Amino acid sequence: MPAGSIVAFWAVALLLIMVPGADWAFVLGVSLRGRSVLPAVGGLVLGYTGITIVVAVGVGAVVGRSPALLGGLTVVGGCYLIWHGATTFARPRAAPVAGGAPQADTGRAVMVRGLGVSALNPKGLLIFLALLPQFTNPRWSWPLTAQLGLLGLVFVASCGAFYLGLGSAARKILAARPAAARAVTRFSGAAMVVIGALLLVRH
Repeated sequence: MPAGSIVAFWAVALLLIMVPGADWAFVLGVSLRGRSVLPAVGGLVLGYTGITIVVAVGVGAVVGRSPALLGGLTVVGGCYLIWHGATTFARPRAAPVAGGAPQADTGRAVMVRGLGVSALNPKGLLIFLALLPQFTNPRWSWPLTAQLGLLGLVFVASCGAFYLGLGSAARKILAARPAAARAVTRFSGAAMVVIGALLLVRH
């Protein structure tokens, strides 16, 4: 597989990752609750890794060609984002002061929520279905499954690195600003509600 195709895909994928969306809102909300951002990012990475596997083995193409399956995924994903966003908006928490006790959420619970945000995000599946094939070629020496898998892993690794940086920066900048932290948390929750609602409306 040509290195140029991998680099080109990475550049496009990074631009898409940098566009604020449900993942942004989730990471910002969790980063201000006082726990390490690692479980949140780990959940997102697991979700996108699952989508990579689904698309690479060809199941993703079946989902993409089935309006009923894709529609069902959209409804589930939209409802999940609305629920999680409303919960975040209703219970905003400022980042704790240095040395303060972490919030009650366990790392496992945060990871599971992150997995749900990414795995149930129809936008993520559509990106994989529409974007990855454009950077592959069945005539190359690599099997198509391997090409899709590699590009998916490039996307997953880029997501992990970007969101780790985003979450860490948010905590450092807003840790000494409780009011601003609560405002950002509320904004993150509202953003997830809006994104979920838009998914349902467009469906």
